[in-house]
Amino acid sequence: MRTPSTAKPLPILRSPRARGAALAALLTALTVCAGDAVARSYPFGPHTRSVNDLGNQFVPFHARLWDLLHGRADGGLLLNWQSGFGSGFLPDFGTYLSSPFALIVGVFPRDRIDLAVYAVTLVKTGVAAAAMTWLLTALRRGRGREWAAAVLGASYALCGWSVVEAAYNPMWLDGLIAFPLLCLAGEWARTGRRPVLGTLLVTLAWVSNFYTAYMATLGAALVLVVRLLLEDGTGRERVRGLVRAVRTVLIGIGLAAPVLIPVFLGTRHAYPGWNREFAPAAWPDVAARLLPATYSFFSPALFLGSGALLLACAPAFHRAVPRAERFVWPGLVAAVALSLQWGPTHLLWHAFATPNGSPYRQTFVLSGLVVIAAWTSVATAWPDRRALLGGGAVLTLIAATAASSTLITGWTYPLFAAGLVAVIGALVLARTGRFAVLAALLLVGAQAGQAAATTAYADRQRLNRLDDYALWGERQTLQAAAVAGADGWPRYRTDPGLEQSTANDPLLVGGQGGAYYSSHTPDVLTRTFLALGAGWTSNGRALHSLDNPVTDAVFSVGARVHVPRDPHQGWNRPDDRPVTVTRQDVPPLVTVRPAADSGARMGRSPFHNQEKLLGAPVYTVPVTTLRAADGSDATDEGAYDYRVRPGTYTLGASCPVGSEAYLWAPDLFGRAQLGTAGEPADFRGELPGRRAGMRMLGTGGGKLAVSLRVARAGTVPHEAVGCLDRGRLADAVAGLKHTGATSVSVTSSGVHAELPPQPEGLAVLAAPRIAGWSCDGRPADSYLGLVAVPVSGDRTSLDCTFRPPGLRAGTLAGAGALAALLATVLIPWVRTRGGRRLAPRTPHAQP
Repeated sequence: MRTPSTAKPLPILRSPRARGAALAALLTALTVCAGDAVARSYPFGPHTRSVNDLGNQFVPFHARLWDLLHGRADGGLLLNWQSGFGSGFLPDFGTYLSSPFALIVGVFPRDRIDLAVYAVTLVKTGVAAAAMTWLLTALRRGRGREWAAAVLGASYALCGWSVVEAAYNPMWLDGLIAFPLLCLAGEWARTGRRPVLGTLLVTLAWVSNFYTAYMATLGAALVLVVRLLLEDGTGRERVRGLVRAVRTVLIGIGLAAPVLIPVFLGTRHAYPGWNREFAPAAWPDVAARLLPATYSFFSPALFLGSGALLLACAPAFHRAVPRAERFVWPGLVAAVALSLQWGPTHLLWHAFATPNGSPYRQTFVLSGLVVIAAWTSVATAWPDRRALLGGGAVLTLIAATAASSTLITGWTYPLFAAGLVAVIGALVLARTGRFAVLAALLLVGAQAGQAAATTAYADRQRLNRLDDYALWGERQTLQAAAVAGADGWPRYRTDPGLEQSTANDPLLVGGQGGAYYSSHTPDVLTRTFLALGAGWTSNGRALHSLDNPVTDAVFSVGARVHVPRDPHQGWNRPDDRPVTVTRQDVPPLVTVRPAADSGARMGRSPFHNQEKLLGAPVYTVPVTTLRAADGSDATDEGAYDYRVRPGTYTLGASCPVGSEAYLWAPDLFGRAQLGTAGEPADFRGELPGRRAGMRMLGTGGGKLAVSLRVARAGTVPHEAVGCLDRGRLADAVAGLKHTGATSVSVTSSGVHAELPPQPEGLAVLAAPRIAGWSCDGRPADSYLGLVAVPVSGDRTSLDCTFRPPGLRAGTLAGAGALAALLATVLIPWVRTRGGRRLAPRTPHAQP
């Protein structure tokens, strides 16, 4: 008869450290979900969580990752055929998607991409809590108090920076994980342990998100220096530990070079973003951000919960803590806090460039240091009355400093006070050695309650202060179905439409459109779109679709989807138009132009620039007049523009009969209408941040009167009207089809085209000439911003490939780093083995 087997815990959870790490991860995930549920934020309520770049960039990029994982993407890891009429993808991958946790999206249905990204966010936050818990118990075991390390690990992962800012920048959460992992790697280097694993942790951190990994590396270096100073050992041992740490970091970063160098060069080739000057936050605001339920974009989100803050303020008064540690860890925290507010160190933290957006992106490092300081108050012994009174007094002083801040809300001080009372009660009970369960519940409850409230408050404030985007729903489903039904790639492109849901609609719903938004939007692409009259936002980093028959012919857009305007984009007028697809006869992706065209240059007028790319005159650009409502002439602003202010204007022009009238007014914020029967067209220009794209107003002829309703001051060009002759356009398209490729095939990194008989001139690929294109082994030429290569009469085909700049150099650097890593393992092994062979043997006794 068999005895019943006794259930055993999972091997990985047998140790108190592992159970503490698991507890921290679970507590963190449940707290975030609770806060989102209170705010009725997705997926626990009707409010979208896709605010700012989360909905505009990161969700669409994760949708493309889903397509790559399932073999449905146009292009591959190197080349993205879906955005910007062909753009490099490796820099985007290395910036937004290279975290191993991003692969989680592959197990979700594609139409639940928002839920998939939320799951990635939860997992990353939980892993950060577990990693910090493991680090704390590695710095000092704290036997019997591992559950307190778990609470502190959760407080780190639930810091204000995490739940307020990184919640909608999910790639930043990799930095939250990286800081404790890099500190672990530094600890192993200091003690001469696990050289391979430590190096791989560095590589993982830098591959996952190089930007926050840089900050985490600086923070880990500070922790290592403190550890070297505090721990016993000779000066020589300290130097050797430091050398091992430097070697670990250099080799680890070298292994990440195949991703890092293309990302770096992608940034160098990108269109310039915003330039901002750093302005330090007011100290009352800094103090306020330590407290729960506060929100601000331009101050450091330092909230950690009353427990972590009280314990971080207590070491100087805690007699059980070694004397040096009482002051070194709090001193490091104070020094780093000051560095956030000083211009030179601010630049150092941000790789010597003030970021476009929150200037306190390194706050998670300071939060980690505070938690480490808090652990010193617990690891040796529970704080006594003196430590609690002293730490409480310091924390109360900080809270009082925040009283004058406008960031304080009605919930801030009640939550702070309730949490502080609960924490003090928990620590008193823990010190007595009795009621341990009650002490744990009080400490966990204080942390979870304050963090959940702060999460809910941040969810609501983001919706009030930032742009928001709709979750995947009926609109996106219909749009994606229309794109799939019209798809004819690579015979022609299908553009998902100007009436976008996000600035990355081609990634979100499919197609091969012109819209593209990234930190790596190429300079040549933005300038080409600017010359052609496209619209943009984000100061030129977010390009809108070119909804124009001439540019559609140039870029081989044979199908274009039209959907109702998205109310989440701020359109107030109802739009109940059905989803439709318009088709157009277009040339193939590769055409052959006369060699004489190679010297053409773009000018100021987008109408003439479109004609140059098309290779034929199709517009009439008339002289215009602009008059205000009272009949007075509008003021000239220099040689090219009229100055307009809020009000009504009439733009007069004369077009040939039967032509289509297009309006180019990039700085116009208002509405334009042709005559009284035309459909109003909305313009949202406000240079340089926002640029309105060229729009068709209608068909007519003779004298035209365009009514302008201006909402904000701006300018209107003198050559604002272009009259398109559709007959000329059809003739030009027929000519390009005659000289176009007879067949075109595309790959994940290039294009092959069969050329017409006896071509001679310039073969032009309808893709922007971004850095990395080569044809037949030589760098490709540029034809007005497009990929081009001279061809002669004996040429029968064309092969062009794309390799991201820096990929070869990164691969070589990675190979060198791999060799160095192997050397760090093999050389000691060889020495040890050789020493054993050379050791004298003990002679055997004679029989």
